[in-house]
Formats: sequence, structure tokens, C-alpha cells
Amino acid sequence: NAQAFKMEEQPSLPNVSIPCHNEQRDKKKRYTVYKVMVNVGQQEWFVFRRYAEFDKLYNTLRKQFPSMNLKIPAKRIFGDNFDPEFIKQRRAGLHEFIKRIVSHPQLCNQPDVRTFLMMDKMQNFSDASEDEDDKVSNTSTSYDRSNAKPTDFDFLKVIGKGSFGKVFLAKRRHDEKYYAVKVLQKKVILNRKEQKHIMAERNVLLKNVKHPFLVGLHYSFQTKDKLYFVLDFVNGGELFFHLQKERTFPEPRAKFYIAEMASALGYLHSLNIVYRDLKPENILLDHEGHIILTDFGLCKEGISQTDTTNTFCGTPEHETWYTCTVCGPEYFQR
Repeated sequence: NAQAFKMEEQPSLPNVSIPCHNEQRDKKKRYTVYKVMVNVGQQEWFVFRRYAEFDKLYNTLRKQFPSMNLKIPAKRIFGDNFDPEFIKQRRAGLHEFIKRIVSHPQLCNQPDVRTFLMMDKMQNFSDASEDEDDKVSNTSTSYDRSNAKPTDFDFLKVIGKGSFGKVFLAKRRHDEKYYAVKVLQKKVILNRKEQKHIMAERNVLLKNVKHPFLVGLHYSFQTKDKLYFVLDFVNGGELFFHLQKERTFPEPRAKFYIAEMASALGYLHSLNIVYRDLKPENILLDHEGHIILTDFGLCKEGISQTDTTNTFCGTPEHETWYTCTVCGPEYFQR
């Protein structure tokens, strides 16, 4: 599924493009393959790449070159992946992504990029028949996140419940590491028209490369009926539980939690994200007693200091908790 002419060593940077209307679609196998034209000096060739391959390259590069602030079209989890307008927008985004990579000498010479563009030698690509988010690798000895699937995990117990699904403590079979896996029902999300909130949560999780007081997303995947977010397992319990147990917190302890919350929220604000769902159930404690903010479903992106929001949202049962972590339960009522 890929054709190439072997190139001679060239000192110049390659020129790449993704031409319009040259993608290949297989509705039975549920994926689209994009044709990437590569030109270096007098040599020209093309490769076919699926979105999942672009996504894998993006995740590799954004960790190695965080200052580049690379962007790629978001993975579509609702709707028709073969809608012409969607493919047009995705093609344009992938085009800009790969053009930016090859315009940067350090990125262009990164081994994964050279392999992706077949800049060193001809390679044979298997005709993968799996859906781009449910692929199964039978040959890799190391764990490939792009091939993640539910059977990779042993789901041990439910550690949280929400409107759209559950959070499980799960052990990954490959390395026996523990994770919190959030499993959401697509049908429920669609029925309640909550696609925007779920996508906002995933986007925010992806932007948080690593902040000590925000829960981290390792990766996400999907099946026909469910979405899976593989998150850090934070084992200290909810702040809600500890406040109920101890009734009140001493002022130094409350200040400690507030300072860490401010750090987490300040980081989100620096990304032009407002959180909008601060409550004791969404504040976890890790094994050292530090707070970890979780559940980004009500976050709103693209909000600068001069912007305002007008959405009525929150949790009515906890509207007075923000001022009572020191005062105690007698102040919980209006």
C-alpha cells in the first residue's frame, strides 16, 4: 500500500504535500488512507499513511519537542468518518502538520519522521484491516499504545461512577502496571448530547503533558460502543472522603491544599482553559498527600483573561463547599 523510489542522500530539506482527493477509503474496514507526496531534490515519491500513523508520530514528537507546540486534527469519535467535509478538514490539518515538521531541520532528521516519509529506504507496509482505534498487534514485543484494546487490561474493581460510565482500577497485562481507566458509554453520551463535553475533557487531558497536581492521561482508545481514557491511578482517595472523616481541616492543611489547587488552576489558565467544576469529589489525594485535580468534562477552552462565559453549570449539592474546608460541616447548609 505504499510506493516509493529510493532516494540518494540529499542535503536539502524535503518538500511534502497531501494532495486533495487522493486519499483512499475503505468503508468496510472503516479507515481513510492519505497520500503524502515527498520531494527531495530530483527525487520524488509518495507514501500512503492512515490517520492513526499521523497520530502516533504526533505523540512521539510532542514529547520530544514540547516547545514546538505541534498540532494535529483531533481523533473523531462521533459521527461519520467518511463525511467529505470532515475528510477535507482533516486532510488540511495533516498537511499543515507534516509541512511544519519538514521545515524544521531537527524534526526532519528525527528517525521516526524519516521512517514515516520513507526517506532512507523502501519499506513494505501490511494491509492492516483493523479499525484505526481497535488495531491488534501480534508481532510487537513492546507495548504499542496505538494498538490499545480493552483486553490489554484486567479490570479489578469500580473506583468511581459518573453520568456516562465508570472508572475502574485496572492492571495492564503487558507490564502489570496499575491505571485508572475511565470507560464511557457512547450511546449515553449521544442521547444526552454531551459530545462537546467529552471531547473537551479529552482535549484538556492531551494538553496536560505533565503537571504534578493534574491527573495525567496516558492514552485513549475506543471500541464500537465505548470510550476508554487510561489515566494515572491516584490511590489516596477523594478530598470529600477525608473531609467527611475528619470533619474539619486545620488551617495549615487547608492552605496547603488551596496552594496546590491554585497551582493547578493557574496552569490551566495559562493554557486559556477554565475548569468550572471544582468540588471535593474532583480533588484526589496521592500517596504523599498532594492534591490531584481530575474530571475535565466541564472545562472550557480558548478563554483568555478578557473573555467571559455564560453557561450555567456546576454541581448544586456542593455550591457552598468552596468556603467551608476550614469551617466544618455546620457551614455546609445555606
